[in-house]
Amino acid sequence: MSVRVMIDHRKKGDPALRHPEKAHRPDNPIARKPDWIRVRAPNHPTYHETRKLMRDNKLVTVCEEAACPNIGECWSQRHATMMIMGEICTRACAFCNVTTGLPHALDPDEPERVADAVARLGLRHVVITSVDRDDLADGGAQHFARVIGAIRASAPDTTIEILTPDFLRKPGALEVVVRARPDVFNHNLETVPRLYPGIRPGARYYQSLRLLDDVKRLDPSIFTKSGLMLGLGEERAEILQVMDDLRIADVDFITLGQYLQPTVKHAAVARFVTPDEFADYAAMARVKGFLQVSSSPLTRSSYHADSDFAELRAAREQRLRTERGVMESK
Repeated sequence: MSVRVMIDHRKKGDPALRHPEKAHRPDNPIARKPDWIRVRAPNHPTYHETRKLMRDNKLVTVCEEAACPNIGECWSQRHATMMIMGEICTRACAFCNVTTGLPHALDPDEPERVADAVARLGLRHVVITSVDRDDLADGGAQHFARVIGAIRASAPDTTIEILTPDFLRKPGALEVVVRARPDVFNHNLETVPRLYPGIRPGARYYQSLRLLDDVKRLDPSIFTKSGLMLGLGEERAEILQVMDDLRIADVDFITLGQYLQPTVKHAAVARFVTPDEFADYAAMARVKGFLQVSSSPLTRSSYHADSDFAELRAAREQRLRTERGVMESK
């Protein structure tokens, strides 16, 4: 069965309590979704097994917190994106469904619980993300490093992708995470720079871009990745400029997906981008030199991340072979 709704698999609650900073805002009616945005109602037994494992290990997932439309498909394949450092974010982005407020202290046992879940799920590839923790001196960098280390110990064959905050005004934080050597370092730009004041007010476009550039400077072997939500009012030329900015920073992988409004207090959808437009952006991204592109209405940062990583690694190897062949022919 297919349904044209975004299913919130997280516990229900008053949006005003989850997003107190948005309570005073006028309501933005949620637009009816077009036929091409469809998700399956989760009913696979493995979905419930994955959910139980998350609960048993007392883990938070961005799949639930962000009300991801792909959760039924992903969890039915034992693919869950774990969100570390709690479920309360210090930022108040206009697009995000994660709770805003004052976070709790870090849980020192969390890295081992995450690693245990990764091993029990038998994951080939895992994505670890987090809330923003502006309250911490290092933004949570050391905690990320501990989680990576714990997964390496418990599941040495699992490749690790991290989706990090921007570590704004946290000197030395990025270096701590890079030294832990994740296989993929993802940080989403989310939208075009013109829209940052209203959509991502706590962040800075060029800080995020510099973060990705610095990862490559510190360790060129780490794959870098970033993503954009479309449908927030951006123009085509702005999207193409962001692609160019990411390629200047030598980012390997770009994701493009449709923004879906979580509640009436969040930013409204300016328009629904058609599948043909997403295909056109994918073609443009490949021409610009990205090793891997994922572009569709339901694309999210960690959607199909395991198969995408295999293709990403193969694309790099092919490019290196081609470059060696060119050099040898000279």
